[in-house]
Amino acid sequence: MTLATLTSKGQVTIPSDVRRILHLNAGDKLDFRVGEDKAVKMIPVTLKAKEVYGMLAAKGHKRLSVREMDRRIVARLREKHLR
Repeated sequence: MTLATLTSKGQVTIPSDVRRILHLNAGDKLDFRVGEDKAVKMIPVTLKAKEVYGMLAAKGHKRLSVREMDRRIVARLREKHLR
């Protein structure tokens, strides 16, 4: 069992063996899901170029802010993981 300690700021250092197994690096995004049984699932949010191809506005469409692009990407990833 691998343990980590929660700081007063709500931060946790992910143990190096877990980071290695999940191929996590500084700056990576993580999605946390809490089940009905209170078990927490941590999902690395990683994208391949072919997964995001075509997600940017096409000619004639409204431009999106970076914040809106991020929101839509996270929503799509959550949708993909719920299938």
